[in-house]
Amino acid sequence: MTKVLQFGEGNFLRTFVDHYFDTLNEEGGEFSVHIVKPIAFGSLENFKKQNNRYHIVLRGMDGAEAVEKVREIKVVSEAIDPFSDMAAYDRIATDPEVKIIVSNTTEAGICFHAEDKIEGFAEITYPAKLTKLLYKRFEAGLGGVYLLPVELIDNNADALFDCVNRYIDLWGLPEAFKAFNAKENIYCNTLVDRIVSGHPKTPEDRAHLNALTKDEDLLVSVGEPFGLWAIEDKGNIRDYIKEGFHGIDVVLTKNITHYKKQKVRVLNGSHTNLVAAGIVEGAVTVYDCMKDKKLRAFVEATLDNEIIPFVSEDTKGVRAFADSVLSRFENPYLNHLLVSISLNSISKWRARCLPSFEDYLAKHGSIAPHMTKGFSYLMYLYKSVKKDGDKYIADLGKVSVEVKDDAPYLAFFAEGGAVKDFMANADIFGKDLTKLPGFLDAVNENLALLAAGKSLL
Repeated sequence: MTKVLQFGEGNFLRTFVDHYFDTLNEEGGEFSVHIVKPIAFGSLENFKKQNNRYHIVLRGMDGAEAVEKVREIKVVSEAIDPFSDMAAYDRIATDPEVKIIVSNTTEAGICFHAEDKIEGFAEITYPAKLTKLLYKRFEAGLGGVYLLPVELIDNNADALFDCVNRYIDLWGLPEAFKAFNAKENIYCNTLVDRIVSGHPKTPEDRAHLNALTKDEDLLVSVGEPFGLWAIEDKGNIRDYIKEGFHGIDVVLTKNITHYKKQKVRVLNGSHTNLVAAGIVEGAVTVYDCMKDKKLRAFVEATLDNEIIPFVSEDTKGVRAFADSVLSRFENPYLNHLLVSISLNSISKWRARCLPSFEDYLAKHGSIAPHMTKGFSYLMYLYKSVKKDGDKYIADLGKVSVEVKDDAPYLAFFAEGGAVKDFMANADIFGKDLTKLPGFLDAVNENLALLAAGKSLL
């Protein structure tokens, strides 16, 4: 039995990674997924109620025909809450059958905090938790594992490896462990691509999906049929990961850069640039945006002028991928809520949009106009937040939405912080955005227009 230790219980991992391993089992493999909740927030109660089984529904178009494919996922063996059951966590952490560790802790999850203590757990980062786990395995005399992070940052496994090394140094762990981590643990950069809208939000949609699954499934998740997992071909990864189509298309490659750059900039970058604009303009889903003439034109102009020219020299190939992305955005069956996509928008903008923005600036000597509008909508949304109990609510007049991001960012705006100071914080964006020529002035002008009730589109 090959055990997969999965940090994260969210919709994406369950509709993508777990779908893949479940399909491998159907094809004769022997895999089991062991979910670990990486943060204290949230509950695993529904996993217990359903004996770790759930359904995914893949909705899309097959030509002119609407398709809804239902699959029961049986590969999950357990869902562990280490914050209430550390014994179960310690047991799986030192299980010799664990060969793969997968994680999805969002773009903000792979980070290093010098304040983290080796004695801590709830308050330390995912890479710090991982360092402790890998050290336990080392002390137990176990072999290495394959680490397949799916967080959408460039060279995600390299970044994770760097964080683990920094914690080894910070905590003064043995040099032998550091050498073991570098040689025996294989960190494979990955890229994932499947739009997952998650659990149905409306009573009508829930009723429809309950009819499809023949029962009420509290963990049911909706995604699109398309799925791609590109994984860096390192070590003996082929002993565990099979290429080809297995519920999703899997590619093992020595050079993942092109896949990563194309997907993050074209799909995720256009998503992130759109989401705040769509919310402020009154749209609810990505499909709504694609059916709105102004918002669709905004998406297409951003792609045509500010993203596609800077992905690779194969602009024809990138154009074809962008066309497929637009088609996927138009999938009416996903019900992909903008507020769901807006989670952690600040770190997403830095990872997904800023690189294209800078490429445009380097070539043209001026700021990218549509990305500037997208960022302005984002700042307007965050400027509108007020603390309401343990939530942050943006009051946009016609509609109020809950904004979810790192608490310090939301608290900054809820307490009246200035956009200029936020943009100038290099710890947030990796650089002082106010130094980009004309950017702050354009954002301020756009914010004034939005405050006056006008559209930027």
